[in-house]
Amino acid sequence: MLRIAIQSKGRLYEESMALLEEAGIKLPGGKRTLLVSARNFPVEVLFLRDDDIPESVASGVADVGIVGLNEVLEKRCPVGVLKKLGFGRCRLSLAIPQDVDYPGLGWFSGRKIATSYPGILSDFLHRNGIEADIHVIAGSVEIAPGIRLADAIFDIVSSGSTLVSNRLKEVEQVVESEAVLIGTDSLSDEKQEILDELLFRFESVQAADGKKYILMNVPQTRLADVLAVLPGIKSPTVMPLADPAWCSVHTVLDENRFWEIINRLKGAGAEGIVVLDIEKMIL
Repeated sequence: MLRIAIQSKGRLYEESMALLEEAGIKLPGGKRTLLVSARNFPVEVLFLRDDDIPESVASGVADVGIVGLNEVLEKRCPVGVLKKLGFGRCRLSLAIPQDVDYPGLGWFSGRKIATSYPGILSDFLHRNGIEADIHVIAGSVEIAPGIRLADAIFDIVSSGSTLVSNRLKEVEQVVESEAVLIGTDSLSDEKQEILDELLFRFESVQAADGKKYILMNVPQTRLADVLAVLPGIKSPTVMPLADPAWCSVHTVLDENRFWEIINRLKGAGAEGIVVLDIEKMIL
């Protein structure tokens, strides 16, 4: 059985659980315990604090884990990124009070910077030849300048609203982060086989994200015009209808270009366009 570590609460918990559910892995409902086993797949889920996940995977307590890339970089444990999962996107940035003029990175020399990520910050400052006083805070880093505990902060930024509410402004973006699946190369053959199946399911879920399946009726005389508009995965499916003068065309569209292409399809002669969500897509 493969053991996967997941954040017990916080910003990645719900999306990690949703990914497992979309991948067809059913976990028992009701009261959650530290370790639960899936009902239909050889996986058990270990719920941990996010900053404990890299070490738990490195030490073999868990076989793989879902955690933010920022935690992987900070903990510097001997684990590898097996797959980027595409959710929980954020950045680690330097921020200073809004009323302070910012001439560039040199401003931080000799300043006190509050952070929960001293390792990443120290590396960044060293690469740029800056000496600063790093003040480590476990939480609520954003309040440090307001209570004169620090001149600046280095913290996670998602929307930026927390910075604004604390009268701070983002001045340097240091790391782009997202949820990743981490692991080591020490799995048994049996566990590696389970992991390969898990990765396949994750990839199928991700492939369907942002995609729409569309069906339309097209006159045979306009088929070439409609096919010229479609950027389908490979070649659109064309099926005959009871009326030999018409056919049905099926394809997959990227949601980002959906409305643009739909309007062009109507102009090319397509009618009765039906749009469906895609749950999984096997490439």
